[in-house]
Amino acid sequence: MDFGRLITAMVTPFDAELKIDWDQTARLIDYLIEEQQSDSIVVAGTTGESPTLTDEEKLELFRFAVKQANGRAKIIAGTGSNNTAHSIHLSVEAERAGVDGLLLVAPYYNRPSQEGMLAHFRAIAERVSLPIMIYNIPSRTNVNIEAKTMLALAEIPNITSVKESSGDLEQMSAIIAQAPEGFKLYSGDDSLTLPVLSIGGYGIVSVASHMVGREMKQMINAYTDGNTAEAARLHLHLMPMFKGLFFCPHRVPNPVPVKYALKHKGIPCGSVRLPLVAVNEEEAAFIDRLVRQYE
Repeated sequence: MDFGRLITAMVTPFDAELKIDWDQTARLIDYLIEEQQSDSIVVAGTTGESPTLTDEEKLELFRFAVKQANGRAKIIAGTGSNNTAHSIHLSVEAERAGVDGLLLVAPYYNRPSQEGMLAHFRAIAERVSLPIMIYNIPSRTNVNIEAKTMLALAEIPNITSVKESSGDLEQMSAIIAQAPEGFKLYSGDDSLTLPVLSIGGYGIVSVASHMVGREMKQMINAYTDGNTAEAARLHLHLMPMFKGLFFCPHRVPNPVPVKYALKHKGIPCGSVRLPLVAVNEEEAAFIDRLVRQYE
């Protein structure tokens, strides 16, 4: 299955009591598809505050997103964890909910070996028929899925892609050069979208696409159409937004900044659940200026 080139890792809207706001979730899904041109949407990933969502909330989100998208975009369910049995359970239930694919993050905290990660992902893949995207993000998991391990995973029929957030273009190049035909590598960092495309990557799993997805799609299309100068121009134009949504003016954990920024799009998504905290006055003022300057 082709998830497309622009995938948005969606925030989870909350109401004043920090319960899922279903009306705003519907609006957000429509907005990401129609206005920001997302080809696929990740639900209950890190940006969706997966660590603080219950299994029941996740499954309800999966069912809701499938119904709301109604075939206009693919729905990818975040079902990975550092507990293999739990990941299998949630993945099986997500498949029953009708999602189009799964996003499986590298096991965090227990720091498995390369062999352990290979066995973990294989065990999940064997229990579902859905296409799977592996998520490598060493800054959050404290483990790196090495190129050799990723290439072994790519040989498993329903492991079809990887979201690479290692920032290591050398590692990504090795995966792209040796992966079986059809296996796709996505950047997991907005600022590396164009560099990853230039070495043979396929697309981006994005946070900034909540705000500038349409322009990101233009950049991707310019590159794939051979207009590299226009792609580079758009890359440089978008860079302040890419960086500002993570450093505002110092590093603030995702999804805190983008959740605040969405109010500028007329889609307030509420605050974040502890242990995350909302932006402070300085950070809010920075994001307000960033959005105004961009627009």
